[in-house]
Amino acid sequence: MKNIILGLAVLSTVVMNAQTQIIAHRGYWQTQPPTTENSLKSLENAQKLKIYGSEFDVRMTKDGVLVINHDEHHGNMEISETNFKDLEQLKLSNGEDFPTLQSYLKQGKKDKSLKLIVEIKPAKTQELENELVKKTIKMVKEMKLESQSEYISFSLNICKEIKKEEPKFKVQYLNGELSPQEIKKAGLDGLDYHYSVFAKNPTWISEAKALGLITNSWTVNEAAVYDELKKQGIGFITTNIPDQLKNK
Repeated sequence: MKNIILGLAVLSTVVMNAQTQIIAHRGYWQTQPPTTENSLKSLENAQKLKIYGSEFDVRMTKDGVLVINHDEHHGNMEISETNFKDLEQLKLSNGEDFPTLQSYLKQGKKDKSLKLIVEIKPAKTQELENELVKKTIKMVKEMKLESQSEYISFSLNICKEIKKEEPKFKVQYLNGELSPQEIKKAGLDGLDYHYSVFAKNPTWISEAKALGLITNSWTVNEAAVYDELKKQGIGFITTNIPDQLKNK
């Protein structure tokens, strides 16, 4: 009887560990009333959901300030070609100040249970990318958020540079052209690909898991897509509707 109970407990643990985890895409911003993606409010909303993590985008201004913004432009200003003092004059659509990485991490630190999924955006040169990586890691360390932060990027150089700076940091590649074997060979921790990539390569999730890699997919906003990825055993999905998928 004891062996049966122990076996059920082990099975329950395995099932729990195998459950697909939810990451909010640019925070949880499709609320009622809606707020702005990549805003402090969207991060706060994600914290209240009690999900695995919240993703956000890091860029660098002309004068070297790290800011949170998905697009290359803030309003009609190109972030990499504009000083922060000019960028901050334009508030977000929800009325918030234009967020810096420092302000975002400060909010993130208020809930240690939520992972901060740091997407470092590609820059115009490798030198700028390397500077962006160094500054981001330095700030994360200064705020003692190393264990709470994970990293993703469309730039293979950025991914490799993060691992070079901090080999123990979790880093996943976003672009989609590398197989699980190539990700492993590159020394990265996982693949975080658009769901269409996994549809075209139906064995990649199982191959990645066999190699001990993290598997994630973006941006999953349909229940049918989520169900299919979950059936394949994907570890994580990134979504604009975390509230709807977290208990599915």
